[in-house]
Amino acid sequence: MSTAKTTTARVRIRPDIKGEAESIIHALGLSVSTAFELFYRQIIFNRGLPFDLRIPNETTLKTIEEARTGDGEKFATTSALFKDLGI
Repeated sequence: MSTAKTTTARVRIRPDIKGEAESIIHALGLSVSTAFELFYRQIIFNRGLPFDLRIPNETTLKTIEEARTGDGEKFATTSALFKDLGI
């Protein structure tokens, strides 16, 4: 079985998404080709996408927005967080 890489995959993507993703990929010490191959291998391994695709409910959307803007509830310690969560 040949291990030569002889196939090309092409994709159209927004430049801002491409740039940000490539910065992260390079910071991880990977090339874009290696990152794509890892993604494809995970698709094969999982027999589908390697992550869940779900539409968040209103509570989750509100929480995400609060986290992004820094408006979410804050706790001084993990113990205080766990106590608030009842765990």
